[in-house]
Amino acid sequence: MTRKLKAAIIGSGNIGTDLMIKILRHGKHLEMGAMVGIDPVSDGLARAARMGVPTTHEGVEGLINLPNFAEIDVVFDATSAGAHVTNDARLREFKPGIRMIDLTPAAIGPYCVPVVNLNDRLDALNVNMVTCGGQATIPMVAAVSRVAKVHYAEIVASISSKSAGPGTRANIDEFTETTSKAIEVIGGAAKGKAIIVLNPAEPPLIMRDTVYVLSAAANRVEVEASIEEMAAAVQQYVPGYRLKQKVQFDEIPASAPLNIPGLGKFSGLKTSVFLEVEGAAHYLPAYAGNLDIMTSAALATAERMAQAALNV
Repeated sequence: MTRKLKAAIIGSGNIGTDLMIKILRHGKHLEMGAMVGIDPVSDGLARAARMGVPTTHEGVEGLINLPNFAEIDVVFDATSAGAHVTNDARLREFKPGIRMIDLTPAAIGPYCVPVVNLNDRLDALNVNMVTCGGQATIPMVAAVSRVAKVHYAEIVASISSKSAGPGTRANIDEFTETTSKAIEVIGGAAKGKAIIVLNPAEPPLIMRDTVYVLSAAANRVEVEASIEEMAAAVQQYVPGYRLKQKVQFDEIPASAPLNIPGLGKFSGLKTSVFLEVEGAAHYLPAYAGNLDIMTSAALATAERMAQAALNV
């Protein structure tokens, strides 16, 4: 049998539970080693126990005290930005070389969007999965950036209010800050801006994302081809990710430039990309594409790291 790395998940809420099911069903180089929570009656811990996964409701201290802790190679943190700082520091006291996949906006480690820069992050001991909006939109900014210089990129992530749990709501400020920074660092934009909208519509709507990119003048055919190629690459690990409609272009002439705060007057090519993300419904409802893209990206990242570590 092919050797697999053991993974632990800290956070037995919606994200952690969905991630656990993904690993159990689709893990090629990973297997579940522990599910960690702080609520002894959480559904995530109950499901893990029924599936034969070791559990603890005593948080990171409980994980350290599990009999199989020495076998854990990878830890996914699906808690909160503040908690991740503590969890990372505590685990490294016992295992300095442990791999951390951070699904919070803490951003202790470098940002990672698998389809854009995963191969540059394979040796990192802590990688940050940015945010749901970042995972959905940064690939589109990067797609334009590899064709033309991007001066400004603005993303609007609209998610169902029902799919925004306590962790998401508590980290709204971190969401906008982390996503904006990652648009620049990974997407290649000189200036980035991120907005999140919690849509209260009933029935709940799936995740929708709008990406506006202002770049130097470029061949529209090349830009559109780059975007479509990138979207297909994301679909390899997020099947419900798709372009909602054709890419739209507007030429901004020098005679009538846009005035962008922090950027000044802009003329060139404006590219508008419209996306939607439907969840795989492993544990979460299909409309919760914002959560599904995070767990899918985290799994893709950890699987590739495990593959490299196992040299297979």
